[in-house]
Amino acid sequence: MNPQKSMTSLLLAIFLIALNLRPAVTSIGPLLETIKNDLNLSNSEVSLLTAIPVICMGLFAPLAVHWFNKFGQRRGISLLIGVIGILTLSRALFHDYVSLLITAFIIGVAIAIIGPILSSLIKEKFPTRMASAIGIYSLGMGVGATLSAGLTGVLYVLIGEQWEFALAFWSSLALIAYLVWFIVMTPQQERKVSTDKLQVTFRSPWTNRRAWLILLFFGFQASLFFSLTTWLASAVSELGFSVIEAGSVISVMTVSQIIANISIPLLLEKFPKRSFWIYFSLFIGTLGLVLLLTGNVTLVWPASILLGLTLGGLFPLALLLPLDETTDPKETNAWTAMVQTGGFIMGGLVPLAIGILYDYSGTHQMTYYVMLVLIVGMFVVTSLLNKKALHTQG
Repeated sequence: MNPQKSMTSLLLAIFLIALNLRPAVTSIGPLLETIKNDLNLSNSEVSLLTAIPVICMGLFAPLAVHWFNKFGQRRGISLLIGVIGILTLSRALFHDYVSLLITAFIIGVAIAIIGPILSSLIKEKFPTRMASAIGIYSLGMGVGATLSAGLTGVLYVLIGEQWEFALAFWSSLALIAYLVWFIVMTPQQERKVSTDKLQVTFRSPWTNRRAWLILLFFGFQASLFFSLTTWLASAVSELGFSVIEAGSVISVMTVSQIIANISIPLLLEKFPKRSFWIYFSLFIGTLGLVLLLTGNVTLVWPASILLGLTLGGLFPLALLLPLDETTDPKETNAWTAMVQTGGFIMGGLVPLAIGILYDYSGTHQMTYYVMLVLIVGMFVVTSLLNKKALHTQG
């Protein structure tokens, strides 16, 4: 196959794999109230269906190192995408809370392992075009989340108000991704990875200060993302928005996020300085939160656009940081696994902390301040990373 066509096909496969890394979680959101009422669950019980996979993404990311060594990229991702597809499909067969929890848990583990392996693949196959490849990867996740969040409710109505089948529908994405991935990622490519990885030794990222700083950055941005997706609709409802209007605010934020997922990696190809785009994303995010803090209803819409652009810009940048620090796919896998371990655990716990604060204060003003603290944290970490980099280069 022509090398250019081969790389294009591989990018398509990465995009399709990434499509599957959110729907099993985000498809539950639109049906939370329906599932809660149907299964007679409490708010805390039903919230675990979305919290557990996120926390699993952090707790089990270290398994990516062992999985990569044992199965490699081609077979390893094939097995995991198969697990996601089968368990998502199995939701059509069961009508109980325990089954939903079990599928959420195992799918979360599979997603945790796939992420670092995909990053290692991008490091190996696209060493001079990492920003663009990461952009395709993050775009896939954004599109997957948007489609599942926006269409699951529609599917629920079309299928005859059976939430099990609406959730199971998203297994179709896994089937498509599995077939394309298995065709595109050839055994010849895999053998090259297996040979190279045996020759590589490197220092554990757990003993590296920069790795810990990048973990904090990833954790802050993940916390901001999951906090906004969890609480923004509730926060604007406090200002008098109806359920439909609040959902529209989330949709606007999501569309803006996808735009940034596409544009920031493309801009990085021409203007590669990471810190500039991080500071720019943080600045517009700060502006968006300030607009929300005014309590002005008309400012909610521009605020949602700014916050969407912030989330869409920060995620590919956070994915790129471990790739910038490493020299080969195996090392990239180890760094990304470490970074996502702490990052996703933070991303699961901070929205929970916001919920506790909300119960205590009765207002979302504190929610906005927590998000501002997350942005300040990213400013500080980025400054420390830059200072260390300049010191090293000097």
